[in-house]
Amino acid sequence: MSKPSTPPRIPNFSSGPCAKRPGYDVAQLDLSALGRSHRSSLGKKLLGAACSETARILGLPEGYRVGVVPASDTGAVEMALWSLLGARGVDMLAWESFGSGWVTDVVKQLKLKDVTRHEAGYGDLPDLSKVNFDNDVVFTWNGTTSGVRVPNGDWIPADRKGLTICDATSAVFAMELPWEKLDVITYSWQKVLGGEGAHGMLILSPRAVERLESYSPPWPLPKIFRMTSGGKLTEGLFKGETINTPSMLCVADYLDALKWTDSLGGVKALIARSTANLKVIEDFVAANPWIHFLARSKETRSNTSVCLTLDLPEDKVKALVKLLESEGVAYDIGAYKDAPAGIRIWCGATVETSDLQALMPWLKWAYEQVKA
Repeated sequence: MSKPSTPPRIPNFSSGPCAKRPGYDVAQLDLSALGRSHRSSLGKKLLGAACSETARILGLPEGYRVGVVPASDTGAVEMALWSLLGARGVDMLAWESFGSGWVTDVVKQLKLKDVTRHEAGYGDLPDLSKVNFDNDVVFTWNGTTSGVRVPNGDWIPADRKGLTICDATSAVFAMELPWEKLDVITYSWQKVLGGEGAHGMLILSPRAVERLESYSPPWPLPKIFRMTSGGKLTEGLFKGETINTPSMLCVADYLDALKWTDSLGGVKALIARSTANLKVIEDFVAANPWIHFLARSKETRSNTSVCLTLDLPEDKVKALVKLLESEGVAYDIGAYKDAPAGIRIWCGATVETSDLQALMPWLKWAYEQVKA
């Protein structure tokens, strides 16, 4: 096979930080808050808009709170774990590295005793029918490092007694989420919307707020984890009054991404873009027997972090990734360090379908080069 002649226009296929939106120009951002305090009236207004616009565009149920919190998705998840767990037993689900990290937090750091673990290897889901919703349940919606997602929310009962705590960082804005069945939802700006890093988003249901106001965990809470004062929710946190100092440049960037989402028609439009991107890879995999989805079931296949294995030894896979990067056609597509050897191509809405279409011939060419 001769070397393809047309490269992707934008070769950024990283699974985080992800590609910026099409047409992005930092010079177009509203930078009026730069050099101003985040506690100024302007700073609070913009941070409040980040919360309220998120709730509006996602279509969150009435009573759900949205807050900007420190330390990206990891910070948001750990705020929830440290603040909410311990009142009931906990069911932990893990089928890739980040879910396994939350298990470590709960078992080795919080040292909770009544913990049931539901685990599966890369490519599979645990048996969801065995989850006990009398307990609190912690899970990822989409396994970013495995490309395996839960197919829907049918397995979550509406009359559950425990809370559902969902790390949805590579799912929010790209997948349909059953908000009424999720009590805590976390994500970060640098995934589906292609925003900047270091800031997390924490969404709480009324049930989660009730837990916060009725339960105090027995362990110390760092300042950046505290969401209550005097037994009541700190409502300002969910109106733009952040716990610590955020980057107002990153806030402007996030608001730009939300505006772009609105201009396309909202979340459904972003889901459609991600689904179209996945279809490009599905067609390529169907036509080439040497490449395979890591997700064993089509129903659990991610439409954002698409993980693939190749009929090559690990050193050849790494050579393929390096070759594509040296040609300037695909950056940062190597599998996550703890995952099986392979590649991971981000298919979120900020990636243009035409760039994925342009990448596929290069992927085939690179495979033939390293195999030879």
